[in-house]
Amino acid sequence: MPPMATPFDTRGNVVVTALREQVDFLIEAGVHGVVCGGSTGEGHTFERDEYAKLIDVAGAAVHGRVPFLAGVIVNSTQEAVIRGNMVKGMNVAALQVTPVHYLFKPDEDATIEHFRVVAEETGVPIIIYNVVPWNYLSPALLLRIMREVPGVVGVKQSAGDLKLLSDLLIAARPEDQIFTAVDALLYPSYTLGARGSIAAILSAAPHANVQLWNAVKAGDHATAKDLHERLLRLWNAISADNLPACVKYAQTLQGVPALAPRKPMPLPSEKQKAAIRTALAGLSVQLHQAA
Repeated sequence: MPPMATPFDTRGNVVVTALREQVDFLIEAGVHGVVCGGSTGEGHTFERDEYAKLIDVAGAAVHGRVPFLAGVIVNSTQEAVIRGNMVKGMNVAALQVTPVHYLFKPDEDATIEHFRVVAEETGVPIIIYNVVPWNYLSPALLLRIMREVPGVVGVKQSAGDLKLLSDLLIAARPEDQIFTAVDALLYPSYTLGARGSIAAILSAAPHANVQLWNAVKAGDHATAKDLHERLLRLWNAISADNLPACVKYAQTLQGVPALAPRKPMPLPSEKQKAAIRTALAGLSVQLHQAA
C-alpha cells in the first residue's frame, strides 16, 4: 500500500489534478491500497482544512477501487481525534496514526490511552505508524496496545530495523495486521510474514514492488531476490532527508506530474537525479526524457 506523495506547486499549494493522476498511476500498477497524508506525502505540514481537502480529493480519486488509509501526524490526542473525525466519512478504511513526536514522551500507559481515545472517539480502525525516533514503541508495547485497544488493528513498522520487525511478527496474533516499512528489506520482510508494506519505495516504483510481492507469494525466490537487489539500488538513491522530493522525481520520470516538495524541503540534487534515473532504468522502467 504505497504512501502517496503530495504534488505541490512552487507556492506550496496542492495541485488537485496531479493528485488524481498519481492515484490512477498507483492503482493501475496493481497496488492493493493507497495511503494519503503520511510522511512521504509530507502530511506533517498540513493545516486542518487543507488536510481535510487532501483526504477528500484522494479518497474520491481512489473511488473504492482499493482500501484507502488517511495518515494522522500530530502531537496531541485532541488533534488526532479532530483530524480522524474530519475524514472518517471520506472513503477511509483506516487511520495511520503516529505516536506523539515532540520532545516530551508519554509513558506506556499514557501511550495506550492515547490510541484508545483516538480509536473510540473516531470509530475508525487504526494502524500505528511506528516511526518516531524519540518515541519509538517497542514490540512489547505495540502488542499490548493491539490486545488492549480493539480499534487498533495493526502496525506499520518503520525505522529500518528488521530485528524489531521480526520480534513483532513472531509474537503477533494472526489477526494483527503487521506491515513493513523497512524499504531496503521488503523481500525478507515478506518471507518473515509481514502482511504487506506501506513504504516510500512503493510510490517510487509501484510496478516492480507489485512484482516483488507476487514473486514471494508464488514462491519464486530467484525473481524476488533479483527484484530486491534492483530495488535496493533505487532505495539507496532516494533515501535522504529530502526523500519525498526524491520519490516525486522518480514518479516524474515515469510520466506522473508529482511536481515540487513543500518548502523548506529542497529538490533533488543533480547527483540524486542521476542515481534515481539509473536505478529506475535498472528496473526496466521506461523513462520520460523530459523529466
